[in-house]
Amino acid sequence: MKQIRIPAFLHDVFGEKQSIGSIGAILLFGGVLTTALYLRFPELTESLPIWRSTLALLLVFDIFSGCLANFTISTSNFYAARKKNRIVFIAIHVHIILVALLLQQNLAYSIGVWAYTIVGAFAVNALFGNRSQLFVAGILLSVGLGWIPLLPGMHPFLLITCLFFMVKVLFSFAVNHYGKVIDYTGKEK
Repeated sequence: MKQIRIPAFLHDVFGEKQSIGSIGAILLFGGVLTTALYLRFPELTESLPIWRSTLALLLVFDIFSGCLANFTISTSNFYAARKKNRIVFIAIHVHIILVALLLQQNLAYSIGVWAYTIVGAFAVNALFGNRSQLFVAGILLSVGLGWIPLLPGMHPFLLITCLFFMVKVLFSFAVNHYGKVIDYTGKEK
């Protein structure tokens, strides 16, 4: 598939080169899932100021789109070569807390999911280059997928967003899925 050079200000999102098909799939997935949740649960935003609703939905779109973007070779390679960027990326992800605040949802649940995800992502990131990284990430993801839906009274909108947040940061991002840095022709660097 044809690769395009990504502008430097978007490297943190798409890496340095990305296929048009991947970019399209990432944006389509994020847009469709965000829209579907908004249409399915309109009551979450009905009584909120437009700026809060818009900001919350943009953050949700970022979570959903980022979940897929982090699985691409380009984004994975970009961060595999930049240890400091990986740590900063994990540390700045407070999206799920902001979404809960903006939508006036259960803050304690979002903080719990955020803490579990961030601690797990740092643990997985610490295993960078270790053969057990993927397995440990899989265990932590599975535990999260098991306990988060058991939280009583969590709104389905927040539940779905929390699950994708965890997949995005803990598994999609923190794992070096390709094991080595691979160039865009498929050759190892």
